[in-house]
Amino acid sequence: MDILIVDDEKSIRLTTSLALEGEGHYVETAEDGESALKRIKEENFDLVFLDLRLGDEDGLEILTQMLKLRPRQLITIFTAHASVTTAVKATQLGAFDYLEKPFTPDQLRAILAKAHRALQTRHEVVRLEETVQELKSEVRHGAPPLRFTSEDAKTNAELETLFRAAASPASVLILGESGTGKSAIAREVHDRSHLRDKPFVTVSCPSLSKELLESVLFGHVKGSFTGAIKDTWGKVHAAEGGTLFLDEIGELPMEIQPKLLRLLQEREYERLGENKVRESNVRVIAATNRDLAACVAAGSFREDLYYRLNVISVTVSPLRERRGDLLRFADDYLSFFSTQMGRKLDGFSESGRQTLMRHAWPGNLRELRNAIERAAILSHGPQVEAADLPTPVGVVEGANGSPSLPIIGGEHSLDDLEQAHMREVLRWAPTLQDAAAILGIDKATLYRKRKRFGMD
Repeated sequence: MDILIVDDEKSIRLTTSLALEGEGHYVETAEDGESALKRIKEENFDLVFLDLRLGDEDGLEILTQMLKLRPRQLITIFTAHASVTTAVKATQLGAFDYLEKPFTPDQLRAILAKAHRALQTRHEVVRLEETVQELKSEVRHGAPPLRFTSEDAKTNAELETLFRAAASPASVLILGESGTGKSAIAREVHDRSHLRDKPFVTVSCPSLSKELLESVLFGHVKGSFTGAIKDTWGKVHAAEGGTLFLDEIGELPMEIQPKLLRLLQEREYERLGENKVRESNVRVIAATNRDLAACVAAGSFREDLYYRLNVISVTVSPLRERRGDLLRFADDYLSFFSTQMGRKLDGFSESGRQTLMRHAWPGNLRELRNAIERAAILSHGPQVEAADLPTPVGVVEGANGSPSLPIIGGEHSLDDLEQAHMREVLRWAPTLQDAAAILGIDKATLYRKRKRFGMD
């Protein structure tokens, strides 16, 4: 834990710090209320030990001010003048516990154990609240949970390998095209592991600049870069004891890769701008749509980091190779979205099913989900027909409603084919981010291609 000791006696600060650091905790000290309140403003400590007698200062008043700044702060009172009245008053004001001086190491450990249990309970409540919010969000905006069984023998073998590895602390690497459900599979690995009651924290590697990504991962101290106005903990700290999921690890900048390697090998890290080495106990799951072995060969990904991540590695098959699962997923999505919209749809017509099976689904489950949501909105009859689905594979509309352009074959350049496919994806994808994911490119590349093809 991160602990602050506030006491005007130097000997108490020193001996208590040594005892706490000997137990593996990070400790700071303050000799008066003013400096203590300044640190409380800057950083959220797990536990504060506060002396009730701070020279001319009233410890109970300092306690009140601390709780105004951090209403949920765990504060244990030090007092050499213990009395029922003082202890009751302190707890009524919001103190977590009290400890009478002089105290023994066992008494100190008992307080630490009690505080640790309280923090664990608090984290579990937060996790449950977040889970409830995620479920509510899925009901409003998302899609049904993925099935983790498959009609495809290869896919079943891949999933079984992952779920057997779930019980181990080994790092897991999930490879596969965009939209194949890698994030959902990572969460399922966590939920089937011994860490299921611990945090599951996601970091999207391509979503931030190098500087911000390093801070988001490891945290930073005040003044470490422009805009760092206070000390901040990172996702590694937030995932302590649980799972850190690194999505699109292939996009991790080279400058940060050695620090992630250190976290995996030594279980150590440092916040940005800080020299203090901190220990970490997190299980890392990573996913990417890139060929990491090729990235290693090209020099854009460290070989030692690749092997460290690649302890348990599986490749999730694309939807076009899982035809036995395609209609099951389509039925699940249709049932979900029709219920969400208050419509009664009796599945897909035969033509609708044939259209689904004919399509290559380059955007995989993400593309399928969007297509079924669109069909649930636009269909007129009791069943989803072929015409309710996005333009079938093999034909897309021209730039201004011109005659359809065959996707395969014909006298068309690669630019023609790329432009036609991109125009069709942009026509029905809900957002540019979704369109970029289906196309297997990032938003910046999509922007440049739209500009080149005159699609702005």
